[in-house]
Amino acid sequence: MTPLFDAHNHLHDARLAPHLEVIVSAMRETGIERCVVNGTSQDDWPQVADLAKRFPGFVQPSFGLHPWKLDARGSNWLTTLRGHLDNFPHSGLGECGLDRWIQHPNFAAQEDVFLTQLALATERNLPLSIHCLQAWGPLLTCLRGNPRPARGFLLHSFGGSAELVTELAPLGAYFSFSGQFLHSRKEIVRAAFRKVPADRLLLETDAPDMLPPAPHRTHPLADSEGIPLNHPANLGALLNGLAETRDCGGDALAAILADNFKNFFGS
Repeated sequence: MTPLFDAHNHLHDARLAPHLEVIVSAMRETGIERCVVNGTSQDDWPQVADLAKRFPGFVQPSFGLHPWKLDARGSNWLTTLRGHLDNFPHSGLGECGLDRWIQHPNFAAQEDVFLTQLALATERNLPLSIHCLQAWGPLLTCLRGNPRPARGFLLHSFGGSAELVTELAPLGAYFSFSGQFLHSRKEIVRAAFRKVPADRLLLETDAPDMLPPAPHRTHPLADSEGIPLNHPANLGALLNGLAETRDCGGDALAAILADNFKNFFGS
């Protein structure tokens, strides 16, 4: 069986903490060999670092300042970020990015913080995980107008159009498919993923969020109030959903995804 790789999750999320050992065991049992755990602010970077130490080789940490968390950043955020990257030489940078979907976005600050992280990822040639909602034009401007990591960059849970794929791929983009796109209303996004070059595909859960439709929830999970959560061991079911989307075999696709993951995140 080809091992599976989760290109983006939040395994450090407090909603998963009560079940963490059982969750990780289920992930391993379903063939997941490595997962990238993404921090979003100074508040959660220490938890990501702790997980990387607790599960070495299984958890690949990534540290970034998310556009939703700008107001919580301290004046020393960049120094702190550099420190975490220094402590984990094989880490990624992210989750970071641009977002005009949220109410009253401070977009000038978003762009400044994103460009700072883009420059840092480029300087160190780090795997860069980018969040983008309703800001594709500004993101394209940032990426075209500035140096980019030689290894490329990841558009986490890419929700753009097929036309955007043709604009972003030549810039070095990888495109990550999440379980949210298996809902019937997401056919436009699935059509875009049919256009993604095979060597630029990745797969993610974004657990505990991006809950897939019921047929793809092979590992039920809920929070303390009974609200369903996305279990990261659902990754195998998402692989099958992506294989159906692209009309290809699951085993062949898993091999492609494994190669792509190692090319981008490192072996």
